[in-house]
Amino acid sequence: MQQPSISLLGIRIDEPVNMFTDLIISAVCLIAYYKLTKKKLPGKTHRYFRLYFLLMGLATFFGGVIGHGFLYAFSFAWKLPGWILSMFSIALIERSSIENAKSLIDPRIGKSFLTLNIIELLTVMTITIYTLNFKWVELHSGYGLLAVVLTFHGFVYLKTGNKGSANIIIGVGFASMAALIFMNEISPHIWFNHIDLSHVLLAVAAQFFFRGALRLGSGIL
Repeated sequence: MQQPSISLLGIRIDEPVNMFTDLIISAVCLIAYYKLTKKKLPGKTHRYFRLYFLLMGLATFFGGVIGHGFLYAFSFAWKLPGWILSMFSIALIERSSIENAKSLIDPRIGKSFLTLNIIELLTVMTITIYTLNFKWVELHSGYGLLAVVLTFHGFVYLKTGNKGSANIIIGVGFASMAALIFMNEISPHIWFNHIDLSHVLLAVAAQFFFRGALRLGSGIL
């Protein structure tokens, strides 16, 4: 259910609500990056989390403006900047999750997953660039959030009861709902279709990730 184009001040905008809801995710992520940067929380766990928000904010900005609103002025390959940035961002939240759990797991497991993180990213990114198929971006996100982020933060929460990990697990739940809605094209309305609904859920997920990032290692609500 593709949205009709609109004209604003004589400028054509394709898929306008898709663009707007992408920009909502971007705003949530970039504000989170700004606030976390001001906090100056130490360690690799927080550094990777800050970079996740920065790259995801940029990915959804490019995805909204170029990938939806003004793709007619470019070519389909111009979707790649947003896709690649989002893939790097998922790899970063994976690394943050692994680093966060390092003190609780066998060092060999942590090292293996950090290595796999790089191999998986480079492999799937290469295939995505070659095929220009968004399915590989979805596969990378699904693996990163479910197999890595959910697993490691689930383990940390079971061991420590840390509320930061609890918030991140909830965020993964919202992201998973967004993926199911997107894949099954559950569209409430042409002006608020499956893309928009998934974007809104991803913005909620990002907010829970932000709350989680603030609380990692603190044990507070």
